[in-house]
Amino acid sequence: MLKKSVSVLLFCALFLFSFNFSAHAAIQTFKEPPFEYYKVSKGDSFWYIAQRYGLDYKELMRLNPNVDPLNMQVGSSIRLKDTAKAASSFEEEVVRLVNIERQKAGLGAVQHRADVKNVAEKKAMDMINSNYFSHTSPNYGSPFDMLKTFGVTYRAAGENIAKGQKSPQEVMNSWMNSAGHKANILNGQYNAVGVGYYNGAWVQMFIQS
Repeated sequence: MLKKSVSVLLFCALFLFSFNFSAHAAIQTFKEPPFEYYKVSKGDSFWYIAQRYGLDYKELMRLNPNVDPLNMQVGSSIRLKDTAKAASSFEEEVVRLVNIERQKAGLGAVQHRADVKNVAEKKAMDMINSNYFSHTSPNYGSPFDMLKTFGVTYRAAGENIAKGQKSPQEVMNSWMNSAGHKANILNGQYNAVGVGYYNGAWVQMFIQS
């Protein structure tokens, strides 16, 4: 069995703040949604969003089954149309974009491993449900601890996190414009990745297996 060692990792955090100073009463309403996603602002509710964009409240619930209408997270993205991709599609698209960047750099593709993806998804959910933004979880500890807790073995590992971006392309642009995040994405040691997305929180966990 290979001895586990952890390479020197660059951990950076990206947190984009969104402020909405407009009163709801002064905001324009629409007969139908003009776009596929809506970014939740302070004070929003499913009822308000449905009224603003000409949707039935129950339809909005159907499009977003994993969103708690009593605990909507500011900065998260919710679907307004059937054509909008769900979270699983978001995750797969991030992996596709990662491998495009790695190919440009002459690196091999990373595999989207189900066990690592499971950990990344739990980390994204944990950041929202426990209301923190950090590489260290109050419930699971460091990314290294978390991988071990869920039975993932590795020789090296790294994590990127982000919050508030509305699409895979937006979050990848943010990561690629940050030296630390980019270094993880283009680390030639890594051969597997897990991507998690939940209510506006994004997580990439890279490993060398």
